[in-house]
Amino acid sequence: MLLHPLSTFASHTSDPTVSLLQSRISNNFSKKFCNAIQNGLSKDEAMTSAIIKTENIVSFFYNPQKKFIEKEDLANQISIKVINNCGWNFGLMGKEGIDYFKSYFLEIYDKTTPNKKLTS
Repeated sequence: MLLHPLSTFASHTSDPTVSLLQSRISNNFSKKFCNAIQNGLSKDEAMTSAIIKTENIVSFFYNPQKKFIEKEDLANQISIKVINNCGWNFGLMGKEGIDYFKSYFLEIYDKTTPNKKLTS
């Protein structure tokens, strides 16, 4: 009788260190975006500024877990935090606001950082 070992693959997205890193990135982004809005920047200016500043901080750190962060998951978490923290300042609330901000974030993110990414 031959025994074949079962191969199992752990999901990196459920890894607590990945979740913690993703949470830190989304908290950092949300704080920078909401501060920029409160300081009078337009939504586009605040978005670009927050993406660049957050990317500069994230790329400075060597964290092997960064490569396991899914862009869609990060965008969703960022959108929830931004809408909950300051969405009313620019007219976005609830699930519709979160969905709109997520697609807006992904669009600006891809234009702003074509060669550098918050996720690997």
